[in-house]
Amino acid sequence: MKMQRISEVVLLMAGVAVGLCACHTVKVNKHKPWIETSYHGVITENMDIVLLDPPLVALDKDAPVPYAGEICAFKIHGLEAPFEAVVLNGTSGEGQLRARGPVDCELQKEYTFIIQAHDCGAGPGGTGGKKSHKAVVHIQVNDVNEFSPVFREAQYQAAVTEGKIYDNILQVEATDQDCSPQYSQICNYQITTSNTPFAIDRNGNIRNTEKLSFDKQQQYEVLVTAFDCGQKRSTESVAVHIDVKPVCKPGWQGWNKRVDYEPGTGSKQLFPKMHLETCGGPLSSVRTMVELQTSHIGKGCDRETYSEKSLQKLCGASSGSTDLLPAPSVSTNWTASLVTDSGRDSDLIFRFDGRQAAKIPDQMVPQNLTDQFTIATWMKHGPTPGLRAEKETLLCNSDKTEMNRHHYSLYVHNCRLVFLLRRDFTQVDTFRPAEFHWKLEQICDKEWHYYVINVEFPVVTLYVDGVTYDPYLVTDDWPIHPSQIDVQLTLGACWQGGEVTMSRFTQYFRGSLSGLTIRPGKIESQKVISCLQACKEGLDINSLESLGKGIKFHFNPAQSILVMEGEDLENMNAALRKVSYINSRQFPTPGIRHLHISTSVQCFGEDTCISIPDIDAVVMVLQPSEPRITIAGVDRLTRPAADLRGPAGLTLFQDLHIISTVTKGDTASHHTAGRLGVQEEIIHNLDYCDILVLGEELRPEQEGLQLQRSTLLGKHLDATNSTSGMSIYGVDSMSNYEQVIRQVHYHNWHPTQTPDRKFRLTCSELNGRYTSNEFTLEISVLHKSEAGEHVNHMVAPPQYMQVVHHPAMVHSLYPTHGSGVPSAATVVIVICIAALVVVVVLGIYRIHLTHQQEGRSSDTTKEGELDWNDSALNITVNPMESFQEPQGAEEEASEEEEEDEEDDITSTESDDSEEEEVQGAPRVQQSSKRGQLDWDNSTLTY
Repeated sequence: MKMQRISEVVLLMAGVAVGLCACHTVKVNKHKPWIETSYHGVITENMDIVLLDPPLVALDKDAPVPYAGEICAFKIHGLEAPFEAVVLNGTSGEGQLRARGPVDCELQKEYTFIIQAHDCGAGPGGTGGKKSHKAVVHIQVNDVNEFSPVFREAQYQAAVTEGKIYDNILQVEATDQDCSPQYSQICNYQITTSNTPFAIDRNGNIRNTEKLSFDKQQQYEVLVTAFDCGQKRSTESVAVHIDVKPVCKPGWQGWNKRVDYEPGTGSKQLFPKMHLETCGGPLSSVRTMVELQTSHIGKGCDRETYSEKSLQKLCGASSGSTDLLPAPSVSTNWTASLVTDSGRDSDLIFRFDGRQAAKIPDQMVPQNLTDQFTIATWMKHGPTPGLRAEKETLLCNSDKTEMNRHHYSLYVHNCRLVFLLRRDFTQVDTFRPAEFHWKLEQICDKEWHYYVINVEFPVVTLYVDGVTYDPYLVTDDWPIHPSQIDVQLTLGACWQGGEVTMSRFTQYFRGSLSGLTIRPGKIESQKVISCLQACKEGLDINSLESLGKGIKFHFNPAQSILVMEGEDLENMNAALRKVSYINSRQFPTPGIRHLHISTSVQCFGEDTCISIPDIDAVVMVLQPSEPRITIAGVDRLTRPAADLRGPAGLTLFQDLHIISTVTKGDTASHHTAGRLGVQEEIIHNLDYCDILVLGEELRPEQEGLQLQRSTLLGKHLDATNSTSGMSIYGVDSMSNYEQVIRQVHYHNWHPTQTPDRKFRLTCSELNGRYTSNEFTLEISVLHKSEAGEHVNHMVAPPQYMQVVHHPAMVHSLYPTHGSGVPSAATVVIVICIAALVVVVVLGIYRIHLTHQQEGRSSDTTKEGELDWNDSALNITVNPMESFQEPQGAEEEASEEEEEDEEDDITSTESDDSEEEEVQGAPRVQQSSKRGQLDWDNSTLTY
């Protein structure tokens, strides 16, 4: 019990001691540090010391007690603030504010944060330390003039009118990236170009100091620099371009007088920068007409210049039309006396001056005109000279003799087109429509127009350039009384066969015609008519969808005239910039196309207030790259007579190839950039290919050219055949022409009576505008007497020829009863032994004959022919030949009329015998390019 009490006393004394010690610690650090409630500081960017007002000082009432009265730290609240506070003197409480890194005024101009002071506590460990109250610190970042002024624009553009003084032409503006007003503001601008009639104020406004003259100088360029308020100068000056315009005159500006058009580039804008200058006048509407003038090109514009028949096939016209104005030729000689003008892109045009006319041969006159037929023609006609205008006849069908009745005719009278149609008496003897009149401006405007008269009696419709016109006057008349008088169809005038002492032409036509055709039994559709007269060039509008809703536009049918109307000037300017020229021909006619633009402007309350001058420009269609059409293939065929007599005949152009190339310069195509004269293969159509017989014409009784009609099916091609050759015509691809020409066969039923033949092949595009090379094919016929003369299987054995002895062939060579194979072998052995001496003699004889034949043969002089060396000649002879040769020679010598029969027998035997290997050997194509043998085994039987 006593020990327990002692322990309690000890514990009590210890507690008192601890309490006394704690009371002593609290009493040592009993005050908190004190700082100002707010500070304002300034720091210059890129510096690290902050100047504070008031200075950073912390006081503690516990001073001078060590630790308790000392300041150990200043702490900043707000980690985003790039500053730190350090204690300079713990006893006096002085501190300093510093930047932890570079401070940029352009990023942040001011900072605000909280700071507190901490004392050192009661002992060296800093335990029991106290914090001051929180003070607010505001810091401002001072700017440094580190940036130069920079202009907002790379260059400036302005325009002034001559003779005026402007207070402000334009204003330039520069900026500075510095953050302070002193360094970021532009205080001055200065023109650095000397001797210029311009001045600039401190706000950047430029004015002219004297009146400017358009004739003296049309453009000025001045350089301007800028200064900020710290007098820092811009590193680069800016260029100011000032255009001097003449005194404002309303009209179109920004257009080029010439626009070059490269063929094949599609649509090209004509006026990409054009705008209408109205000199500030208020407008209510603008109307502009753009006219493309192409009357000097071909038949009024750039059209396809293929023949009339080819164009009708292209447009899908019905067959059966008769071309009354074809190109003069042997078969179409009635147009030979007419004056032609084919110099315009190969267009065939006939000029009539009131003295030319032509009679259509009776066999060419359409005989089956019914109540339905079509007459079509191109015509260019002007007013008839003289006070009294006479009838001018295009086409007339009248009595050939005795009388002067006109059965039907087409003529012009007083700028009226008249179609006369007198029908014969039928069962009903009544008045019927006989004359149909049309009065149109086109008839006498001296321009080309396409006229089509569709007759569905009694309705007659006229199409002019695809637009229909009904006759304004129809005159009835009695039908013509039937008679036995022949009629005469004429062109350019009417034939007067009766009522005069001497038959003559009358009512001559004055003008130009082209492509006059009659199609009996059927009228032409409007779709085909539109296709036949369609222009391949014209005006176009790029992006119709982008035209403003307030813009109205209208094209004429030929798309050579465009009229645009609008109320908003800017929309009209934008619409005119979209006007383009387009030419869809692959090979357009080069040359000038004139453009004429007329404009009328209306103001509010006035009809016309501003006069806009018309402008004239030209579209220069550049010369297209002319194609070079090349025909290539085997130019010589050497065949036995049997090939020419066979049922299939001889295929002339089996290896034919037609290609076309153009030579393009370095600007013609991106494929040929940087290279001159690069040839590029192109694809286009052909319109005819002629196979002409050179020398004596073909003899119809024994030879001729043939082409199956089925070969032309599915193609736009047709063909004519005569003793002088074959013509394949129609607008179609080169590949289709190749396919057809490869099927042309030459037959000769009596080749021994015909000399070697030569054929010349030429092809054309655009009616002869571009023609191919003249490809000549020579055919040499091997007769039986020459069958073994140059034969030597050991010289160059054709390894690809594998002879297979077919049972059928063996049977044909050696006829036997039954199977015949063993007996045939026996016969061959016996014959070989019996004929050994004959073979040797015959071999020596043929060596001698070879020398003589080679001396006479003209083939050995040709390039690439073989030179046979008989010094080591090895001859392989068919044993059967020893029996056939004397027989053939004897028959040939005895009777001349049996020669044809002998050749027939020989050719028949050669088709099925081993002798064909020997006779077929000389049929060689000796190519000058390859210098090797091409063995023709077309008639071999394996």
